[in-house]
Parts: sequence; C-alpha cells; structure tokens
Amino acid sequence: MERIPVSGPSITQKEIDYVADAAANAWYSNANMYNDRFEKAFAEYIGVRYAISLPSCTSAIHLSLLALGIGPGDEVIVPELTWIASSAPVSYVGATTVFADVNERTWCLSADSFEELITPRTKAVIPVDLYGNIPDMDQIREIASKHKIAVIEDAAEAIGSEYKGRKAGSLGDTGVFSFHGSKTMTTGEGGMLVTDNENIYKRCLFLRDHGRKPGDVMFYNAEVAHKYKMSSMQAAMGLAQLERIDELVKRKREILNWYKYELDTFEGITLNYEFPDTKNTYWMVTLILDPKFDIKKEQLIKLLAERNIDSRPFFHPLSSIPAYENSTEAKKAQRRNTISYKISPYGMNLPSGLNMTKKKVQYVSGILMSILSNI
Repeated sequence: MERIPVSGPSITQKEIDYVADAAANAWYSNANMYNDRFEKAFAEYIGVRYAISLPSCTSAIHLSLLALGIGPGDEVIVPELTWIASSAPVSYVGATTVFADVNERTWCLSADSFEELITPRTKAVIPVDLYGNIPDMDQIREIASKHKIAVIEDAAEAIGSEYKGRKAGSLGDTGVFSFHGSKTMTTGEGGMLVTDNENIYKRCLFLRDHGRKPGDVMFYNAEVAHKYKMSSMQAAMGLAQLERIDELVKRKREILNWYKYELDTFEGITLNYEFPDTKNTYWMVTLILDPKFDIKKEQLIKLLAERNIDSRPFFHPLSSIPAYENSTEAKKAQRRNTISYKISPYGMNLPSGLNMTKKKVQYVSGILMSILSNI
C-alpha cells in the first residue's frame, strides 16, 4: 500500500477553473468579485446575515475578541482539548486564558466546567466544535446569557455540522472557520468570520483593513489595526469548494462509517460520538484507546508510520504544552481538568483525507487491529 496521508482535500476541475478565472480577471474594478460571491454564498449556507473572508481562523478569533472589546484584565474560557489557535488570540488582546474541561463523550467543552470557572472578569467563552462534533450549545448559551458572556463558536473543524437543525458556526455571537489544506473544504490557507450582529460585522470590517473607515479620506487611518484579507484566488477556490460542500461532507461521514464497520467488533477502541440532535461531519476520524493496551498515542503513531500510515495525536491539553504550562491558570487546570488529561494520552486521529477509499480504510483498520492484538 502506498503511503496514506492523515488528511487532505478534494480538488476538481471546478476549483482549477475558478482559480484560473480569478487569476485572469479578478483585478481593477473586479478585484473583489470572488470574495463578494464567496462571502454571500457562505453566509447563506450557514444561515447568518454576514460573512467576512479572512487569511485564517486565528485572525477570525482575533477580530471577534477585538470587536467585542475584550482586552487586559478580562478572562476568556477555552476548552483544554483544542489546537492553540483557539486560545492564542486571547493572548494577542492581552486577556487571560482560562482552561476548561471537556465532556468525556463529545470531547467538546463541558458546560458544567465552563460555569464553574466564571468570575466577574469572564467576558467570553470559545466553545470548539472538535473534530466536527458540537458541544451542548443550549446549555452553554444559557449560562453565557445569564452572565452576559460573549460566545465565539470555533467551528474551524466543523463545516457542515449541525446542532438541532442549525449549522455549526451560527450558534454564537460570532462563528469562525478554517480553510486550511487539511480541512473538509479548503482555500489552501484561509478563514471566515460569520455573525448576525451588524455592529460586530462593521467593527470587524474596520479592524481587518488597517483601521480605515469606509468612504473616509484615503490613507487617513482612524486606528492602528490589522491587515486580514483573503486573496481573490483563495476566495475563488473557496466558492468552488462551497458549491461541492454536500458532496464533501457526505464523503467525510462515509469514511467514518467505513472505519466503524471495520473496527466495531474490536474491543477497547472508542470512535467519534454523535451527540443527540446533532450532525457530526467527522473532520478527523478519532479513536481513544482503552488504557488496558498499555500503549500511548506516540508509540502507536510510530508503529503505524512504519507501515506507511500517517496519523496524528489527539490534541494535548493546552495547559500541558510549553506555551502555557508554567502560567498560573495552567497550573490550576493541570490539577482540575481530569477528563482532558484522561483522554488525551490515548487519543489519535486516523487517516481521514478526502482521498480515502474503502480499501485504504480496510488496510489501516487491519494494521491497527494487528498491532493492538499483538501487544
């Protein structure tokens, strides 16, 4: 079997044609033609009023925090198990990151842990739709509303996922998405911020363009702000991918079901869970090993790599990584967030790229079961 990558996109002639057209024609008075089309179509797909195309999901979180007026002295609650991009922008604005525990089945933010960590300084929470799953957003939003806390829904990994009939990304004051090359839909690099709040939308437009007021005197900046824009070629690819989104989501769910079929009878493996009333798009097929195997994720990843199978570790608890581990909040979290520290050492992502076939899933599953059976 040729080497199997852990993730990757599906690119067709449609994407190639759109990008080529943008390269040829998206200049002068047509410079924003693909950005405008992409943003409009994306907002309609998510079911919100506004969408802003950006260079990354990280920039979308950063702009969300800035538009909400969050800064030094404020606290923002973030789940332990996520990529640092969910939390780094909290540091960008000078606020304090508070690490919350996760739900043992969804691996997403625990509403109970969120509520326990609220203080008078808490100004926002960033629930993460981890690997395509969605946390208990009804409870999270109820708690947030009670305490006047803003909700920034990190849907970076969850395009197409749904919660009680609503699309992921539409469940907070803002929603943010990633179009990294590993994601279900991609622009190579890129992101999107969505919202129903007109004030947030206008503030983000201002902040992403070096603090220039629309229609103001040219080069007469009102504030020191940021340069966060997506190129027309990226927007063209994003539009083509969005027009195929149902196909892409269907394939992601199909890949998960292939793995479930192959691994269902093998004891000691837990795969992604789909919370009731939700649709999980399974960005990454993820497994948690029973500790009885006495093997950590790093060892298993190495053994799979020796057999031409790329995989990756479940996210490390944020409070355990060098970027945070010596901070006061991290030390508190290390003692407190028992579920995150229980799950992470035994979790890993299996190959989930859109180039996966049933044959490749059978090969990966067979090798995985062989390794675990021989421990």
